Amino acid sequence: MADTGATPDASAPATGADRSAKDGDDKSVRTTPPEGKLSPKDRRKRIADRVLAEGQVSIEDLVQELGVSQMTVHRDLDSLEHQGWLRKVRGGATAAPDALFESNARWRGNEQVAAKEAICAAALAIAEPGQAVIIDDSSTALPLARSLASRGAYTVITNSLQVINELAEEPDIRVIALGGEYHAAFNAFLGMSTADIARSFRADVAFLSTSAVDNGHCYHQAQENVLVKRALMAAARRRVLLVDHSKFGRQALYELAPLADFDLVISDDQLPQEERDALQSLGVRYELAAEGAHRA
Repeated sequence: MADTGATPDASAPATGADRSAKDGDDKSVRTTPPEGKLSPKDRRKRIADRVLAEGQVSIEDLVQELGVSQMTVHRDLDSLEHQGWLRKVRGGATAAPDALFESNARWRGNEQVAAKEAICAAALAIAEPGQAVIIDDSSTALPLARSLASRGAYTVITNSLQVINELAEEPDIRVIALGGEYHAAFNAFLGMSTADIARSFRADVAFLSTSAVDNGHCYHQAQENVLVKRALMAAARRRVLLVDHSKFGRQALYELAPLADFDLVISDDQLPQEERDALQSLGVRYELAAEGAHRA
């Protein structure tokens, strides 16, 4: 980025500060530019970091913090929303999901942590050493991936870059990475090419999650996620849905599958009684994991 500051007069005598700056590393005397002088990339990163840290932020606060116009903030939010980092709402932006927007992977990773760990502790008993295991890009299944290395040898098939990185250096874990188009907001590979690759495998068990469960079906906000998750389901002999209680009663645009298509649904013990009754009436096999419970 070009320096917009005043250019020193070359004919003026050098001061001690000038000589020090000239003799030393130029970088040592550079300071962070004023907020309004941030590059668009740095400005948008700051906006995304704040929304993901606080959950919601107003346009007025961003204007004051960044020293730019409302129009510039609106353009930045439009760009970040298009990339999947946040959702624009009236007067600001939020990281929380709705029927059309799935929240960023970083935001989801900090939600319902204890419930997800309990669910994955229960799921770990299903994954037997020596099996080929599918783990999708959900934050719910991430604790399961982290626990596999202590259980023995596995082949893990995944489209999640975070799972790939978690297991890449584990000597007993063979990782098969499903390539395709990388989506930074999900930290995963998604789309038609990823689904085509997934269908070429046959695994023992698939551990998947979903964004919303309503009326006996599970849903997701993005077509590219649904496409890959369906392919992962088809690639496994046994299918297990990992879904915490907060996903029940939510809505999302695209249907993934009926709950009955899963061999087992694992949720946590905070699941409301009416949802338990609904699962039982549908003939869905389910298990509830207690937070804080540990399994061998």
